[in-house]
Amino acid sequence: MVKTLLNPIEIAQSVVDLAADKQASDIVLFDITTLTTIADFFVVMSVDNTRQLDSLQKEISDNLKTLGVTSRKREGALDSGWILIDCGDVIIHLFGTIERQYYKLDEAWSQAPVLIKIQ
Repeated sequence: MVKTLLNPIEIAQSVVDLAADKQASDIVLFDITTLTTIADFFVVMSVDNTRQLDSLQKEISDNLKTLGVTSRKREGALDSGWILIDCGDVIIHLFGTIERQYYKLDEAWSQAPVLIKIQ
């Protein structure tokens, strides 16, 4: 495997770029460095359906692997409408639209600076 030379913000930016290219919506990059020690950045995005959720999580995982970024853990299932990919300093949340409204992660982290927001 390739060893990554990217820092966490570059990893998060690459995920944001890929998500935008693959038609995810409401993409937000939160800087959570001053609020918690669990990670430095959250990338949160919405998808329209389970097919897009599956495709996007595979694309993100493949892209991370190409960059030499290993994910520590993957949580969630397609039928849950929420997939979490934990890359250590970067945690990626893929939500169905309804699930994102239900869990209100954006509200929970509303004190975190928003570095990027793509509608």
